[in-house]
Amino acid sequence: MDGALKERHSSKGETYSVNVYDDIKKGERGAWISIAAYLVLSAFKLVSGYIFASSALLADGFNNLTDIVASVAVLIGLKISRKPPDSDHAYGHFRAETVAALIASFIMAVVGIQVLVEAVGSFFEGSKETPDLWSAGVAGVCALAMLGVYKYNSGLARRINNQALMAAAKDNLSDAFVSVGAVVGIVGSQFGLPWMDTVAALAVGLLICRTAWEIFRESTHSLTDGFDEERLLDFRSTIARTPGVEGIKDMKARIHGNHVLVDVVIEVDPRLSIIEGHRISDSIEERMVKKHNIMNVHVHVEPKEEP
Repeated sequence: MDGALKERHSSKGETYSVNVYDDIKKGERGAWISIAAYLVLSAFKLVSGYIFASSALLADGFNNLTDIVASVAVLIGLKISRKPPDSDHAYGHFRAETVAALIASFIMAVVGIQVLVEAVGSFFEGSKETPDLWSAGVAGVCALAMLGVYKYNSGLARRINNQALMAAAKDNLSDAFVSVGAVVGIVGSQFGLPWMDTVAALAVGLLICRTAWEIFRESTHSLTDGFDEERLLDFRSTIARTPGVEGIKDMKARIHGNHVLVDVVIEVDPRLSIIEGHRISDSIEERMVKKHNIMNVHVHVEPKEEP
């Protein structure tokens, strides 16, 4: 095996390549970047909010403090998923990533609902002190910073196929939108249009809740062994075209962290030897790696029944 793909063995003899754990470690770096960004930006927003008398900027700063909790949850999930298989986790701990994404979705939903409640409450409040226009600049700079963090984390999450880091990236994006909403509200107050703050906050709150729902749906779908039917059909087509495969009796797949586990029962010519059947299984595994990057395929071979 190539030096970059050194093998790691579990207590039951299963093999895991070290590069998988390296990818998770890269995901941890993204979570740390999120935490650092939230710490710096929340402090910047809170101090600026008090100096420039901007309630929108203060609310945005406190919102970032709660986002630190979501990023920490993602970081803990990634660290747990990096643990190798043991006696009672024969498949490893990769699903901790999905659990972390689920927790992040709950925190995002709470933040989204909080933004909506505050927006409705501000609509019924009386006139407020007009914040300094500099606070809009602060919120704008923070929005650009969070967009940069989102770009980095979303790109990294796609490269390593990490669901938890992608949830953190979507949280980064929602926070960028919160800052944009703060800019709209502050600028609107300068022109005597305080309702713009409420409209922007409502739009941002709904967007955060929608993102939280999408992450929740994807996470629960994975945790309950749900799998995309079209993708499964694509896998089935690849296996059916493998030389020696005369039929597929059963096939299923599930998500395990950033892995896909495939179980397939194939039919072959009953006159084949055990060695020839084993070669067909090896061929299926090679095709799944090359075409779909699926490295966990369990093939069960059965003789094709005569009509």
